[in-house]
Amino acid sequence: MRIFGFIPARYDSVRFPGKPIARIAGKPMIQHVYECALSCPEFSEVWVATDDKRISESVSAFGGRSVITDKSHRSGTDRIREAAIKLGLENEDLVVNIQGDQPIFNPSIISLLVKPLLENTQIQMTTLKYRITDENDIQNPNHVKVVTDRNGFALYFSRSPIPYFRDVNSTRIFYKHLGLYGFRMEFLKQYTKLSEGDLEYIEKLEQLRALEHGFKIKVLESPFDSIEVDVPEDILKIEEAIG
Repeated sequence: MRIFGFIPARYDSVRFPGKPIARIAGKPMIQHVYECALSCPEFSEVWVATDDKRISESVSAFGGRSVITDKSHRSGTDRIREAAIKLGLENEDLVVNIQGDQPIFNPSIISLLVKPLLENTQIQMTTLKYRITDENDIQNPNHVKVVTDRNGFALYFSRSPIPYFRDVNSTRIFYKHLGLYGFRMEFLKQYTKLSEGDLEYIEKLEQLRALEHGFKIKVLESPFDSIEVDVPEDILKIEEAIG
């Protein structure tokens, strides 16, 4: 069994076209993500799965590896499935979906993400959450919230604040979903063949597809946040964090 890191990257983002190759501190964003991934000891290989030659050429320029995929994929996970099949991954291999818009994630969260998959063969899919400390993130629809059961499995993901605290005197705790995923390759192929769910369509959140079809997602709490680049203005926040 091997563990592969995949970074899905498409060029035609509605809010930020060309986002993967936008410059951050002198380097394209995809390079920052790729270099973070390379520092994760768990990975046998790291690949960028992209639909655009401009991104592929950028990856090659800094010495990375990429796979060209179809432009029609409905999600990053679907794009990764195509890339993983092209590269000949085995059913027992593990696949990690690394978000291409989180250029300074802490590499240690990959260890956290894959640990349940290594320890329990019944777990097919994992992801991460982070306790929200900034009140602005609670209302921001770009920061997806997640609630879990007592065993750490996802109950729901939403762009809205969840749960709703009816008692105003309650201690308000919200968790942000960090959009990295771990899959068993066999399950990844099954998952991406599922029909789009109503909730997935409404919220535009691909992970709801698994829940709507009755599959469980193990959610691990990360001690580290991961800043996302959603719009061009977010680049400044990354550059300030880099220092």
